Amino acid sequence: RLAGLNHQAVADIMEALPPDDREAVWRLIPEERQEEILLVMKDDIRAELVTDAETEPMSHNMAIRVFDLHEGRLRQIPITNRKDLARATPIWIDMVAPDDAQIAWVKQQYGVELPNPKALTDLETSARFYMEDNGEVHLHSDFLLDRVDESRNVAVAFVLHNGTLFTIREEELPVFRLQRLRARAQTNYVSEAKDVLLDLYAADVEYSANALEDIYSELGVVGRQVLGSHITDEEAAMILASIAEEEDLNGRIRRNVMDTRRALSFLMRAKFLSESQHEDVREILRDIESLDGHTAFLFNKINFLMDATDSSININQNKDIKRLTVISVVFMPLNVLAGIGGMSEYSMMTSGIPWPVSYGIFTLCLILVGWLTFAGLHHLERRKNKNRIAAIKTN
Repeated sequence: RLAGLNHQAVADIMEALPPDDREAVWRLIPEERQEEILLVMKDDIRAELVTDAETEPMSHNMAIRVFDLHEGRLRQIPITNRKDLARATPIWIDMVAPDDAQIAWVKQQYGVELPNPKALTDLETSARFYMEDNGEVHLHSDFLLDRVDESRNVAVAFVLHNGTLFTIREEELPVFRLQRLRARAQTNYVSEAKDVLLDLYAADVEYSANALEDIYSELGVVGRQVLGSHITDEEAAMILASIAEEEDLNGRIRRNVMDTRRALSFLMRAKFLSESQHEDVREILRDIESLDGHTAFLFNKINFLMDATDSSININQNKDIKRLTVISVVFMPLNVLAGIGGMSEYSMMTSGIPWPVSYGIFTLCLILVGWLTFAGLHHLERRKNKNRIAAIKTN
């Protein structure tokens, strides 16, 4: 049925569906139609579908995406060979896992120095953010990739050269796909290569904020488990594993926004941004400041939940030790009596009584003493608890 509908009709149906149904229906739509449908969707639904989707497989031709400006919007130019690349006048060339030959094409055609996408992990600031003598601007930044099974930071290289932005990375990122769709759907969303660069950083901050919201939701579920009822050691182990995953993601988000702040600070110091672009940078930095507060709060909440879970484990261990102590106290008089029963003196004392009768009576006495000991301990424990509750109510 969806195949017979136009793009706008499918988009309206997707927007009306609940999130879970929307994701299931989205998988049924062929990939060649998805991007056209995304272009006419509301921005929040588009962002949800793009960021929740797994990275699409890259074909050889899709390793290089070339975009120019057409009527105030980004337009992708099909690139299948070197001639297509030579005819293009782009403002953005996006390369995902390019091979050596493809990198050589771009270098030769545009006279730009491009880094090796497999060697983008240098932590020195001077090696990550710098400007060449010919005016080329080089930035190496980490972008967050948050998936259900794992989260990690992906290194991305940016090069600004003669009004063209070159981006190189080893794998596709939701942030880049989302920005491509926004720039194609909205008129005057970008006007030059530096706008594309700043919008990518802004989208990365937005993506990090969405990931923080997911952490809040996950920790809320964990918090209700920890504080709401008794948890077993097995449940506590699962909770600790979940908390560790959220702590790792929170740390990656913190590192990611810190890296973005460093890149934006470098761009402002370079003094080649326009006044409106400076204002955009300041707005992104304000968003980063707000995220810093949230990541710090989440670290504290994670520590609290880990301490609470550890306390639950300790309580369970104390209960086990207490049970063993009660058992040892109950069996202590029994052991004494059993020792007496095994002595030859007991046999002499009951020599006139048939042994089945004497030892039957002795066994009943053991059971009675054990029950009395247990009942006494249970009574003392109940009275202790009552006194504790009364003291709490008094205070």
